[in-house]
Amino acid sequence: MIKKSIFNLFTVLTILSIALTACSGSGGEPEPAADTGEKVTLSGYACPAPEHNIEVTSTELNIFVWTEYIPQDMIECFELVYGITVNRDEYSSNEEMYAKISAGGTNYDLVQPTDYIVPLMIRQGLLAELDQSKLPVMANFDSSYLNPSFDPGNKYSLPYQAGTDAIVVNTETVENVPTSWADLWNPEYAGRMVFLDDSRATIGITLLTLGYDVNTTDPAQLEEAKNKLAELVPSIKLFDSDSPKTALIAGDVDLGMTWTAEALLAQQENPAIEYIYPAEGPILWQDNWVMVKDAPHADAAYAWLNYTNQGNIFWMMLRDFPYTNPNAAALEYAKTNHTDLYDAYMASPITNTPADVVANGHRIEDVGEATPLYDAIWVEVKGQ
Repeated sequence: MIKKSIFNLFTVLTILSIALTACSGSGGEPEPAADTGEKVTLSGYACPAPEHNIEVTSTELNIFVWTEYIPQDMIECFELVYGITVNRDEYSSNEEMYAKISAGGTNYDLVQPTDYIVPLMIRQGLLAELDQSKLPVMANFDSSYLNPSFDPGNKYSLPYQAGTDAIVVNTETVENVPTSWADLWNPEYAGRMVFLDDSRATIGITLLTLGYDVNTTDPAQLEEAKNKLAELVPSIKLFDSDSPKTALIAGDVDLGMTWTAEALLAQQENPAIEYIYPAEGPILWQDNWVMVKDAPHADAAYAWLNYTNQGNIFWMMLRDFPYTNPNAAALEYAKTNHTDLYDAYMASPITNTPADVVANGHRIEDVGEATPLYDAIWVEVKGQ
């Protein structure tokens, strides 16, 4: 991380206060003007300048995002560089986010839906079509994460992070380590599991244990899945999509289902915690930025999307929230400037998902008119 000493910062500010222009103390290169001078976050990170400077008149930006998902330095740098206040609300599930946005009355500019919820939001007229001429930063993304089936041509969305849902287990406390989703129904795990509070993923893995598609719309198959999931829910100690790693690290649970980064961060605290790709295949997902229709601060939203997706900003995700990173420029920046982080990311089968695992994985998709069936299952089994 690039840092400046208090003395050097004080010196620069003093010189700028007595002269319109000045030379730096070491290289003799012109200092930037005061209004675009170096900005430093509370942690000491020196914020890079915008690579694509967007003209903005808004003074704030309202974002509705997943919990524990945006580095504080990223937010502070944007605020410092653009003079914009970022107002952040958080959610723990796509369904929670969708319910709030579809109810109206919100003042949000940007939200972070997962792949399968994007088509639903498009159909409901909740999203603004993106002006790609204002998004030169799109060139930073790995092309394999662009033009997705849920949003052809990226008319409404930009990639944020990707990853998997798989089995997490403390191998020191679990004698018989599960190797499949079906194994989680084993009575010996009762009261020892944490699951994501995610209806589609949890119902999806139940469907997989029955040999069905995670996106089935067959009422009979869904009824069978409901009955089987009802057998599992009493064995789950905790549903947590905010920070499932917390219970694992504390030893309050021993295994369960979680996301990529939560497993890796837990493993960093306790190497006995392993992430296991189940025999039936993991759930694959991609989270995205979308702009809400009639966003009140669209100019600030475009500035945010361009600035935070710069390689010298988005690399922070490897440091703070290590999911699978779709931003090729960020990975290249980390490779050169934060080698340890980059090497750890590339070497880990958790973050750098093996190709055969991806090939065996399952993507949750919009199920259209069958959505209420899934919602009803979730309400019934969790309320039993």
